[in-house]
Amino acid sequence: MSRIAASLLVAVAAGLVLAVPAPAFADPAGPTDFESAVVGVDPPADGVDVEIIGGDAFVLLTVAPGVSVDVVGYRGEPYLRFLPSGVVEVNDNAPTTYLNEDRYAAVDIPASASPDAEPSWRQVASDGSYAWHDHRAHWMNEDPPPGRGPGDRILEGVVPLLVDGREVDVAIASTWQQAPSPLPVVAGFVAGLGIALVALRRTGLLAMAFGTMTLAAAALGVGAVAAASVPSETAPSAMLWLAPATSLALAALAVAGLRAPTPTVLRSGAPVFAVIAAAELVVWAVLRWDWLWRAILPTAAPYWLDRVVTAGTLAGGAVLTIAALRAVIDPQPAR
Repeated sequence: MSRIAASLLVAVAAGLVLAVPAPAFADPAGPTDFESAVVGVDPPADGVDVEIIGGDAFVLLTVAPGVSVDVVGYRGEPYLRFLPSGVVEVNDNAPTTYLNEDRYAAVDIPASASPDAEPSWRQVASDGSYAWHDHRAHWMNEDPPPGRGPGDRILEGVVPLLVDGREVDVAIASTWQQAPSPLPVVAGFVAGLGIALVALRRTGLLAMAFGTMTLAAAALGVGAVAAASVPSETAPSAMLWLAPATSLALAALAVAGLRAPTPTVLRSGAPVFAVIAAAELVVWAVLRWDWLWRAILPTAAPYWLDRVVTAGTLAGGAVLTIAALRAVIDPQPAR
């Protein structure tokens, strides 16, 4: 293969790895040690359902057709309104709108936003359901509460609503959760190493690429579930599924190239694909390091399964990356 063709293959592979869009939302739900829950609605309101998603990340409000709800902002200004038709609108002149763009409200509020400003409504949903950061529902500091520990209630807050013009208070409490068991992480490391060692028992990049495909498929599964577990307006990171999907595609290209009966450009570039595919799994798992140790995970998948797959991908991917890179640098005759 010419140097030009080799360079093109490397460029394409690198482009697949790097072409991961940044999430549109400033703070998508992530692992946390705190769990918030709705502890009361006073007075009770028919047609209104409030829950916390992502552990303590977002308040999700669902309103039945025919019911109107206004969410009051931090300074008493109109923030959100749920119309009887199901349309949901946000007030772009509310300071709360901008403060909610960041979990810790680390944002600049434009001069046009004021509690006294005339509301400027913008539609954000049409199905009567919407989720948003609400700083009355979670701990507002990156450091844990001083003098508290697992099992302690760390926050009590109220989100005020107007339901058909009637004042309704949604009481929310957040509790520090116990640390998760390390057993799923240990089991994941063992399983990942086992997959890698089985692949390495047969000399050659082909077996390594198949091992990478196995890990990538598992990672893609838990990543896709996590991405689908929260509403779209919370914009879960595309890295949850795109990185393992790219790894799976690159590993499949490596397998196709290595099994090609005659020399081709794809066959010549297969070693590069094998290395990058395994390396991308390691990057994915490292970026999910907190998913191994935090008590609450923003996913509908069983927590133990997510931890097993993440740990296995990290361990197995690291071994396969090193082995594939070594095979490329110092190829040995196949047995």
